[in-house]
Amino acid sequence: MNAHQIYQAADPSLISDLFTWLRNEEKDLYKNTVASLAQDRKLRPVFIQKKSLPDQFKWLHKTLKLKSTDMMGEHLFQLFFMKGNEELLVTFCDNMGIEHDGKGSVESELPKTLDPDKAKTALDALLEKFDTKLVTAYLYVFNLQTEGGWDSITELLKNDERLKLA
Repeated sequence: MNAHQIYQAADPSLISDLFTWLRNEEKDLYKNTVASLAQDRKLRPVFIQKKSLPDQFKWLHKTLKLKSTDMMGEHLFQLFFMKGNEELLVTFCDNMGIEHDGKGSVESELPKTLDPDKAKTALDALLEKFDTKLVTAYLYVFNLQTEGGWDSITELLKNDERLKLA
């Protein structure tokens, strides 16, 4: 699943949480994202900026569902997880045995394969602490970090009934 497909399938409340975090914590990036997406859609940024916040979020969500915005959408997800959900990343990395900087940022290369038993243990630990939709989105975004994803993560996403985006 690519980033634009995650935006298509995700619960709007999850996406609203992402945009709220982005607007509150990364103000300049939020403004640049609105401007860039507006220009991509051949609109003046002020047209979007004048909308109410809920309408801006709806427009951003609608726009990030497009295949042409895939790279930007993935970048926003990565930032949201790396800076806005450090505890989730730390929990995942610790349970997977992936070395990180203490904040969930992997300093070396990601492993070529991930142990299915560790992946299941990591999933259980994540679901104990975090919202199912957030965990599911994270696993989809994490799986984008290598060509074709990791088989163990793909299997969890495909077969674990607890993992739902919406």
